[in-house]
Amino acid sequence: MHRWPAVRVADLVLGIWGVTWMLGLLCAYLLRPHTVGPDGIRVRHGLEIDLAFSWDDIASVGRKRRVHEPKSPRFDVADASRTLVYRMQDETDIEIEIELERPIVVRLPGGGANGGQQAITGVRIWVDGPRAFRDEVRKHL
Repeated sequence: MHRWPAVRVADLVLGIWGVTWMLGLLCAYLLRPHTVGPDGIRVRHGLEIDLAFSWDDIASVGRKRRVHEPKSPRFDVADASRTLVYRMQDETDIEIEIELERPIVVRLPGGGANGGQQAITGVRIWVDGPRAFRDEVRKHL
């Protein structure tokens, strides 16, 4: 008989739950990618974020590689703009610049300074195929 059976069973249950959660998160990223279509660009991040930007809202799409601090906020507030940043391993490789006369209001999950209704002026995202993404955008812009 092993010692501490209750602790071992609890650890096993937490381990199985953790692996299941991680597989679900991976599936959410694989099955809900960012999309480009005739109506505009949809930015998705897991199951919680699904933001649609029409072509009238988008001023330009450019490729810029940026490295962000690991614990940086979800918003990059440099140069007095509010740019929403969705990064993978602290990097983004496509920047969608949205220049409007007024900021776009989006609803983000959670509360506090980075959740709820937020006005944004740009979006930075990571895409697996930046060249294909830009080629698809060029068909519409």
